[in-house]
Amino acid sequence: MADWQDGFAQLRIGDAPLAPAPLPVPLEIAASYRARTRGLLGRDSVEGALLLTPAGSVHTFGMRFPIDVAYLSRDFTVLAVRTMRPGRLGAPRLRARHVLEAEAGAMARWGLLPGVRVGIGPQ
Repeated sequence: MADWQDGFAQLRIGDAPLAPAPLPVPLEIAASYRARTRGLLGRDSVEGALLLTPAGSVHTFGMRFPIDVAYLSRDFTVLAVRTMRPGRLGAPRLRARHVLEAEAGAMARWGLLPGVRVGIGPQ
């Protein structure tokens, strides 16, 4: 997707040519400044994941629950995964172009680790 827009899609974890069928995860896309700024603020949970694009860092000030954060490169390869409690400021990642957010523990269940590639597809 070259022209990112706010909306819904599906995150495919392990999106590689010779990999087994990727794990599908519901995905909300926050591409506008307003949507990225709002993020998960004011929510009690998230179903699936939220993609912030473009983004290279996040904070959890005002959050109601801990989250997993995955920093993604331009080609959607995971650079780092961190769990952040509410009230924290994440360190910026210089090569990160996108950030995925999900409830704490979700990314471990999905097998989302550094080096794994993800894809974005229709719902």
